[in-house]
Amino acid sequence: MNTIGLVAFALVGSAKAIRERFDLFGVAVVGLATAFVGGTTRDILVNRVPLALSSLGEISLGMIGVALAIALNVVLDSPDDHPITMVADAVGLGAFATAGAIVATETGVSSFGVIAIATINAAGGGAFADLLLDRSPFILVTDFYASCAVLGGSTYWLVTTVFAHGGIAAALCAAVTVGTRLLAVNRGWELPTAQSFGERLSRFGR
Repeated sequence: MNTIGLVAFALVGSAKAIRERFDLFGVAVVGLATAFVGGTTRDILVNRVPLALSSLGEISLGMIGVALAIALNVVLDSPDDHPITMVADAVGLGAFATAGAIVATETGVSSFGVIAIATINAAGGGAFADLLLDRSPFILVTDFYASCAVLGGSTYWLVTTVFAHGGIAAALCAAVTVGTRLLAVNRGWELPTAQSFGERLSRFGR
């Protein structure tokens, strides 16, 4: 799960940086940040050395994602909006949500901790990448994204609690996260803002 997530998210982050016309160093930095910040935060929360600092293999996987994004930019006009990138983003989200849930469960945190760490692992890198791109993290202002990881992490906790089977829980966590994300992209799902929620209540009151 971690391997899939690293390659997929490095590709997605690099594609965003390419769209903003960053130089190659900037593309690599944004791509690697997208891939590693969520997992690094997860490892700090569970009190262990981040994998990104303990293995050259981790960085190599991230660089594969960066290279793929650069290659896609050569053959595609807008790689960040291409279905390949969208699917890679959904797969990375599912992989990292599952990896976060597994690590959190192994360390014995609460149910909230499992869901929170799964979500941070999945969405933290993208949020940090948006800061590097000088914009508000999109998971906070639009789109149905981090919510998919919340659903996936909740699924993992529920299945392990009821059935005590980590393998099935991991598969269902990934499936729920990826599935809801692809549905959200296809159908344009978004969470309501406070303003739109208030407007709906006002119309209902009339």
